[in-house]
Amino acid sequence: MCKFFRRIVSAAVLLLVSMLVSLPQGNVEAASKSAVHELNYFKSYETKVEGQDAFRIEIGMDRDNLDYQVIVKNYVHKQLVLDMKNTKPGKLKKEIKLNNSIAKRLTISELERHHTQVAIDLGKVISEENYNVHVEKADHKAGKPYRLVVDIFAEPRMAGENFKGVKGRTIVLDPGHGGSDSGAVGPTGLAEKTATLAVSKKVKSMLESSGARVVMTRDRDVDVYGPNASDRQELQARVNVGEYTPGADIFVSIHCNAFSNPAAKGMETYYYPGSARGERLATYIYDELLKDGGLAGRGVRTANFYVIKHSSMPATLLELAFITNPREESLLGDDKYQTTLAKAIVRGISRYFGE
Repeated sequence: MCKFFRRIVSAAVLLLVSMLVSLPQGNVEAASKSAVHELNYFKSYETKVEGQDAFRIEIGMDRDNLDYQVIVKNYVHKQLVLDMKNTKPGKLKKEIKLNNSIAKRLTISELERHHTQVAIDLGKVISEENYNVHVEKADHKAGKPYRLVVDIFAEPRMAGENFKGVKGRTIVLDPGHGGSDSGAVGPTGLAEKTATLAVSKKVKSMLESSGARVVMTRDRDVDVYGPNASDRQELQARVNVGEYTPGADIFVSIHCNAFSNPAAKGMETYYYPGSARGERLATYIYDELLKDGGLAGRGVRTANFYVIKHSSMPATLLELAFITNPREESLLGDDKYQTTLAKAIVRGISRYFGE
């Protein structure tokens, strides 16, 4: 009787193994994918990613291989949305205030069973260059599970190009005008101070991504000296930023040209007479601007401009385009063209240090 029973059990086991072995591969994969993720961790903080300011959001999950899609909404709502299939919110709060200029609020909602969306309300319209989303493995020492990491950048990323020669260098950028001084104003109202600051910020981001240290005379719409300053005081305040920056290697002042005749056009760079290194710096940047900017070339010139005359380091002043020219004003206000100008400036700086 016992032998008979053992034979029945053995036969049953063999039958079960045979059934499992013969199970179609697709069914195995379907069973594997049926495991539902559960969100279980949240953290947000300001950080730097490859030298660029970013706001990082970490959303934890209980296992790897999360199936997600990133959606950007720039119209009715300025949002970055993470659409996650086969996922449930878990015990995370449904609404989290972020209180950051880049990202304002995060909401978690389950659209249907095991279909979850995380919507991040943003401070401004963004493009693909403004964010990066990736999955990081669990870090048990730090107490972090598998997590979806979202980096949202204050300025568009300048990835894909490493500018040689600038690593370890200290560069002073001077966005022309600012605060009470708008500089020249274009036919549709674009102020020189706005265009120069936008381009300067992009230059700063690119340089820092390649390992340079960048100091700006201003990083927002302000007078450098302060209110009620004379022209000389304001200009000297800009020079002082460079003079009081330890180890400053070069001084680059960024401007837009203007003229009463709206047909005036083109780009040019300046250096102080007798400064051989200033001439090289101005020449390299001019060459790159001319190549990439696509505007008429007005040459590399000498001038007694205060900021390049009184800077003890090699210095140049750039005139990117005529803001009083309708076409060039339009270009100066265009984000992509600002990036083109910024890359040209950084390439010129890279050539200068790469000699």
